[in-house]
Amino acid sequence: MARVAREMVEKAGIDVDKLVDMLVKNASAELTTYYYYTILRVNLIGLEGEGLKAITEDARIEDRNHFEALVPRIYELGGALPRNMNDFHDISACPPAYLPDDPTDIQAMLKVLVDAERCAVKGYSAICNLTAGKDHRTYELSLAILNEEIEHEAWFSEFLGEGPSGHGGVRREAGHSPHVSRFMS
Repeated sequence: MARVAREMVEKAGIDVDKLVDMLVKNASAELTTYYYYTILRVNLIGLEGEGLKAITEDARIEDRNHFEALVPRIYELGGALPRNMNDFHDISACPPAYLPDDPTDIQAMLKVLVDAERCAVKGYSAICNLTAGKDHRTYELSLAILNEEIEHEAWFSEFLGEGPSGHGGVRREAGHSPHVSRFMS
């Protein structure tokens, strides 16, 4: 643990245990979303499904990257990941992104995808609100993840026909994480 890092965050007036809890729950959401998006992506077949496959893959890999970027900060602040994977899954900040009952229903699939991203946007917005001006490292990391989650939401909401977002869609390098890559070791 980086004792001074935790001490500085506490001195800034943040309940570090609450912050660590939020970070662990969001890390769980990222890893479980990576898992569930793997299942969703495999089922994106046919004319409509193939158009979503690349974007889902990009969001899937970036969610894994988000998990990888969060873990060091959790431990720097004196936290830890649960010892048991089942426990870790069950504390996720977001509900599971389960495959719809009818995996050929692309609209249902899109609803699962966009709902997962909207939950992530809310979670990282809450962390940013808590840490703004107080915990610069956690704030910057959460803001970087938030920017990518907003892009993911925009990609899927466009497919739902909710209007143009102004985002370009798939990254030039799949899973590159343009905002988060600087936090990954």
